Amino acid sequence: MAMEGNKFPAQKQDSQPGKEHLMNPIPLSINPHYHPANKLQGKVALVTGGDSGIGRAICYCFAKEGATVAFTYVKDQEEQDAHDTLLKIKELKTIDAKDPIAIPTDLGYDENCKMVVDQVARNFGKIDILVNNAAESRIGTIDEITEEQLVRIFRTNIFSYFFMARHALMHMGEGATIINTTSVQAYLGSPSFLEYQSTKGAIVAFTRGLALQLMDRGIRINGVAPGPVWTLVQVVIHDEDKVTSLVVRDANGKAGGSPHEIAPCYVFLASRILPTS
Repeated sequence: MAMEGNKFPAQKQDSQPGKEHLMNPIPLSINPHYHPANKLQGKVALVTGGDSGIGRAICYCFAKEGATVAFTYVKDQEEQDAHDTLLKIKELKTIDAKDPIAIPTDLGYDENCKMVVDQVARNFGKIDILVNNAAESRIGTIDEITEEQLVRIFRTNIFSYFFMARHALMHMGEGATIINTTSVQAYLGSPSFLEYQSTKGAIVAFTRGLALQLMDRGIRINGVAPGPVWTLVQVVIHDEDKVTSLVVRDANGKAGGSPHEIAPCYVFLASRILPTS
């Protein structure tokens, strides 16, 4: 990990979704001080965009907590990251959990989402936890955004959440949960992230409405809204030199906003608290 002072090295990846294994430094996906407590023992979890970033950290935490994990990644673009994540989940999983699976697809289309859900249900018999996490981002003003770009980002960031939830619910029972990744951008607003924050605002509304719709079925719907985190998004959307000022390191060399700091939020929301009587 080549560092200069408290800055990240200048770097840029030109295509989405990018490749985590090429980042410098590699985002921190595991907290060595995390102590699992079998919170998700016997559960089956499906995480979209689980090959890297926050999704990867979620998969690792879920595996340590006893869940059987399946995740999606972008076909022909994230093969190495998906392979690395799959191997690590196998290493971290508990003895009673089944082997994880990684499913390549484009989640922007309903038939692909159905294929993913059907494969997970066929392999594991049920889905207890769905984490809608896949996303892409761009920087641009309203006059720079093309129709094609707008449709593409909405397909990935919100259409897939609808499609995945609809199909996963066919295999979910009382006590199951759906967790949607939104963003602080949904609440703060930014002149640079107009497309992205519009999709994240849609996710907030979707989460609130679906939670009320499924309340009587005993299925919980929640959202997590991270701030800036050192993930692929940073090196894809920003200019090379801008990266050096994105995340400041403290005196101990720790990066603020690491994926492993976000993942326990998902563990908490995925854990079902049973009544005491």
